[in-house]
Amino acid sequence: MRFSINIPNFGDFADPRTVARVAVAAEQAGWDGLFVWDHVVHDKAVQRGKPFGDPWMLLTAAALATSRIRLGPLVTPVARRRPHQLARQVATLDAVSGGRVIFTAGLGGPIDDEYGSFGEPTDPRVLAELLDEGLGLLARYWSGRAVDHDGPHHRVRDVTLLPATVQRPRPPVWIGGFWPNRPPMRRAARWDGAVPLFQSARHGQVPAAAEVRELVAYLRDHRPEKGGAFDLVLGGATPFDPDAAREVIAPLRDAGATWWDERQLQTGPGLDRLAPVLRRIEAGPPAL
Repeated sequence: MRFSINIPNFGDFADPRTVARVAVAAEQAGWDGLFVWDHVVHDKAVQRGKPFGDPWMLLTAAALATSRIRLGPLVTPVARRRPHQLARQVATLDAVSGGRVIFTAGLGGPIDDEYGSFGEPTDPRVLAELLDEGLGLLARYWSGRAVDHDGPHHRVRDVTLLPATVQRPRPPVWIGGFWPNRPPMRRAARWDGAVPLFQSARHGQVPAAAEVRELVAYLRDHRPEKGGAFDLVLGGATPFDPDAAREVIAPLRDAGATWWDERQLQTGPGLDRLAPVLRRIEAGPPAL
């Protein structure tokens, strides 16, 4: 099992130098990854007045300051980005990091704030179409081969984006979504990993092992026959004490989780503050 640290892209973490400091601390303490939110305003009523950082600038600072840990957004709402520009950003980060990017995508939200505030579509069905079409284009752009495409939302004429990503055939693609909603997890099953939140366990809360087993069975039933490596990324806030943290995470590992993503409670005061995140980082990941 691998272990990552999860931080928002606002508050203290809007500063790339702070994110670089977090990345260095995580690498030195033995964590395997650092994942950064991708929001423009998040929840305006709650986060109004806070600074936000561009996630790709934040991740670039983290990449330049480290040599081992995996890095990426968690999650990028592909539907509000132009796929060709996003492909360039991911490929550049993959080059800067020496092939350490994991790309996580989803619808993103809150939809009214993150999309509606800027006149973007807010119909979840349209956003899902944009997400799926965008993901297909990203994979083709990252290949370094010529792309022609005529889809419901995007048209491409004889475009080759170079350099291709360092990772071949592309970086791992994880998909986020809420369980027990089926469509996001069916989408995840077609790619390389699932990053679920649970209706019964929101950001920072530990999901129940029984629900994880149900999800694992559903993903297994919907995976293509070719199989291959597949990650299940769970997360929450665990105790600093390694033995206590192990008791929380071990049943989830046994249920099928391959990554544990350490997170602050979304409703807690430490969500976007450096000090509590550094304290958790320095305590180190649990040994399983």
